[in-house]
Amino acid sequence: MAAVVRKPMNNLYQSEAYTLSKDRVTQGAFEAIALSPTTIHSNYQSPVNLDISPDLSFKFSINGKDNEMASGKNHQISIIAVDGKFETPVIRFGQQLKEPLSKGVFLRPDTKFTIKLDLREVLADFASKGFYTTYDGTKIYKADFKGVFVAGSISPLIWDFDNLSNHQELELKDTDGDGIYRITLEMNQAQEKKTTASSWKLSKDISAFPQYKSTVPIMDALYNLGLEEMENAIEPDGTFRTGKEWAGVWTRDISYSIILSMATLQPKVAQNSLLRKVKNNRVIQDTGTGGSWPVSSDRMIWAVAAWEVYKTTGDQAWLTKAYSIIRNTVEDDLKNVYDPQTGMVRGESSFLDWRDQTYPKWMQSADIYASENLGTNAVHYQANKVLAQMALLLKDKERTEKYAGIANQIKEGINKYLWMPEKGYYGQYLYGRQFKILSPRSEALGAALTVLFDIADAVQQKSVIANTPVTKFGIPCIYPQIPNIPPYHNNAVWPFVQAYWSLAAAKTGNAAALMQSMSAIYRPAALFLTNKENFVSTSGDFAGTQINSSNMLWSLAGNISLVYSVLFGMDMQANALVFKPFIPEILKGERTLTNFKYRNAVLDIKLSGYGNQIKSITLDGKPLPGAMVSATLKGKHQIDIILADNKLEQGKVATSADYFSVAAPALKKVNNQISWEKVAGAETYHISCNGKEIAQTQDLSYTAKQSGEFQVIAVDKDKITSFASEPVLITDVKEIQTIAMETVAAKSPLPYQGYTTNGFIEISKAKNNKITLEIDIAEAGIYAIDFRYANGNGPTNTENKCAIRTFNVDGQFAGTFVFPQRGKEEWSDWGFSNINTVKLTTGTHEFQLSLEDWNENMNGEINQAMLDYLRLIRIN
Repeated sequence: MAAVVRKPMNNLYQSEAYTLSKDRVTQGAFEAIALSPTTIHSNYQSPVNLDISPDLSFKFSINGKDNEMASGKNHQISIIAVDGKFETPVIRFGQQLKEPLSKGVFLRPDTKFTIKLDLREVLADFASKGFYTTYDGTKIYKADFKGVFVAGSISPLIWDFDNLSNHQELELKDTDGDGIYRITLEMNQAQEKKTTASSWKLSKDISAFPQYKSTVPIMDALYNLGLEEMENAIEPDGTFRTGKEWAGVWTRDISYSIILSMATLQPKVAQNSLLRKVKNNRVIQDTGTGGSWPVSSDRMIWAVAAWEVYKTTGDQAWLTKAYSIIRNTVEDDLKNVYDPQTGMVRGESSFLDWRDQTYPKWMQSADIYASENLGTNAVHYQANKVLAQMALLLKDKERTEKYAGIANQIKEGINKYLWMPEKGYYGQYLYGRQFKILSPRSEALGAALTVLFDIADAVQQKSVIANTPVTKFGIPCIYPQIPNIPPYHNNAVWPFVQAYWSLAAAKTGNAAALMQSMSAIYRPAALFLTNKENFVSTSGDFAGTQINSSNMLWSLAGNISLVYSVLFGMDMQANALVFKPFIPEILKGERTLTNFKYRNAVLDIKLSGYGNQIKSITLDGKPLPGAMVSATLKGKHQIDIILADNKLEQGKVATSADYFSVAAPALKKVNNQISWEKVAGAETYHISCNGKEIAQTQDLSYTAKQSGEFQVIAVDKDKITSFASEPVLITDVKEIQTIAMETVAAKSPLPYQGYTTNGFIEISKAKNNKITLEIDIAEAGIYAIDFRYANGNGPTNTENKCAIRTFNVDGQFAGTFVFPQRGKEEWSDWGFSNINTVKLTTGTHEFQLSLEDWNENMNGEINQAMLDYLRLIRIN
């Protein structure tokens, strides 16, 4: 009997990269087919091992930090094995090796690759001076030396400097004490072949959850896959597991997942998980950059998730408890992260919490704290809006008005400082030091939230969806990408972000954007047969990102949300469930959702037609006014919705090629001249002073004609800009005043090095928790004030020991200083805090640095730093 050849059913979405049909996904030679609503077959295999180039870019790292050469300047070699082996020449630390690259050859499997590093100059400096000075002037002290590592572009090498010191297998060793460090790695190991399962068949009983059926088998099957993986994501203790590779409860992960669909499907597990992230009746910020909060401040997405749980359940006890937790948390944030000048909040990008994945390499944790990001501000806007709505329900009128007012200030700030009318969407964040500029990169999650939370007005919402760049496999987290940074948040698409983008596209009525976005979620889920954490934007492949997980909670929650929140258009409100369906014409047909639980009711829903206008809607055969199901409804009911088959605007999608900007210039200063090396791919350079562009040049230097804070931006042939360089201050020495901290408090006896003058002081919960300084100001003006400090309580990328202090001037609150972690046990690594800007008159002023209740960090026990000196710079 001849084999039956199944032909693809009519296409739902087609691009140069892949096709989504009713029963399958096709991407080149790979295909995933839904054989039934409970079975999918896929022949996908990652191509990552098939054609690996032997051309390696790499660099060395003392203590796991990016400190050998300037960003983008790497060693370069081709690994052409002989008898399965390859060895580098001896490379001197800090001196670039740049050998010719190969052409048309591939890296042989199981190549033994030996790297040899000459560290004798570093060791000699340790012996003679006690420290080694890196290319950018940073001093690494002998006492802080923990080892030397190698980072690079081909597995098992990684570019993740934040976590490099945790990879002991990448540490070079000097076994014979001759100062030549060596390591041998096995490259392109055959056993590293990247594959996924070849089939999925439903193995769990999901009958207790809403059952979805339509005329599109691939969507039905992926919905059921999502339900099964949701079951996998519930731990024995009744909380959510973040992903197969991510154990435990993470604040932002569970919150974004709960908002998407988990409040509906798992309200009790959602409550348990949210309460797991509460301490001292406040929301916990996960461990992160510089020692967590307030460098990262997006914990407030918890509030939006808690509100979603209340809207779904109507649980009054939960409302009261959540209101208290959110209010306490917001009140702490008002003191520590709000910027009265812009009306916005400070802190790292929401969810994009891996430093150089989305920030310039020069930005320290204190700089990231001082930045003002689109997504994080959208989260704080909605948190305050939620708080105002909760206060209204609890008849707390005064606080209703207070928090609604704060939300409005944030909204005004976002639209004033982050909106880019020339592009038609919002910029990424304000960043800098004394003066902030806007990064014009798009940020997908933040952009979607501005639409969903009504931060953007109706015209802006349509513009955001139509104009934000989207690449062939979906919407990347940021655009354009950052050069010399491996895929994770950079050069990557995250399905949960794509889900929020889908919701936003549906809200604006953009059918083209919606189909592209939904397909970008269904493609990887079908081919990989799991809801992956992320995939590479340029290839669409799950292999190649720095970390990835299957069965990812927010990815599966996003998959399911397409049915509830897009197709059926379910909008949970405080006292009702409202239907706002959106069915692109290509998806027309009948679909049902049965056994859907809403508070004390169970709904069987039938939806037919297409468009986003309801022709008729009935509840048990009777018209349902406003398409609104009352929160008081009880029992089992039938809802029938017929759409008006209205023609939707085709809508615009800003389909764009994957693009990498040029690298940011690294500046050097001699007197009043700044200079930089040529940036590969740059055609011109834009010079700014105090945040304003003042010149353009093709030269590699600029002589300042005025004092101020200077930055340089490289611009390529397409007029796409790099990040701005690290700011360089050019000013008269008389404009800078420093006060040695050991002159105002007892000098610390701790044996740390690298301080200036005669010592430093310790601030902690037990020592110097209140310091008063008398400052003489010779000339009135606006002063930028910061501290030189050290914090060796943890690495730059994790833990929770960021030191925080309140700053008062003449008895009035003048801001918050944060002293983030700079390296585990690296107490001789000194840097600067954030800046507070204060207007001062001539004469004596009283400065006070104090540890207040609202400065309690996420650790609760250790809130400690060493202070070298206070610095005042007159800027106006």
